[in-house]
Amino acid sequence: MSDDPLPHSFFARPAPEVAPDLLGRVLRCTLPAGTVELRLTEVEAYQGPDDPASHAHRGPTARNAVMFGPPGYAYVYFTYGMHFCVNLVCGPGGVPGAVLLRAGEVVAGLELARGRRTTSRRDTDLAQGPARLTTALGIDRSHDGADLDGPVLRLFPGTPPPAERIRSGPRTGIAQAAETPWRFWTEGEPTVSPYRAHTPRRR
Repeated sequence: MSDDPLPHSFFARPAPEVAPDLLGRVLRCTLPAGTVELRLTEVEAYQGPDDPASHAHRGPTARNAVMFGPPGYAYVYFTYGMHFCVNLVCGPGGVPGAVLLRAGEVVAGLELARGRRTTSRRDTDLAQGPARLTTALGIDRSHDGADLDGPVLRLFPGTPPPAERIRSGPRTGIAQAAETPWRFWTEGEPTVSPYRAHTPRRR
């Protein structure tokens, strides 16, 4: 793998354009406990104020401020009172867009990832879904705003899959604009998470 991470200019494009180009890339997370590397197999794009499913739809807040900054940084949020999700900020500065990292294959630091994901029965389960992915890597809200060419998070070129293996479809588990086909995955990868349509919460 190349020792040079992808430059910030890689992310300076609309999120739906960056998203399929993230497949096969390798995200490295280095923390005091050690390093885990993940080859991305599933991602999901969210694009600014015109996308009702995007956190940026209603404008900047303390929670989503990173999305309105320059591209090439991590946007981490807490959801359902129990999970963290990590997104990569895309687009020119001030135009909010982000790609949610949904799944990947742990390619380095396997024992550390297993120790963080003790409920996984198989290694393919370690980062199969956005909450599992952040747990396996050790990412939490403290990494919101982390530079993707920094000491903690780095994104490397990896080996993108051939175009014929890249698939797209509706986004999963959201109530608004779910039909928009901005979820991208590598066909045949066992780490890709199962598709789940949004289910309204019971009151």
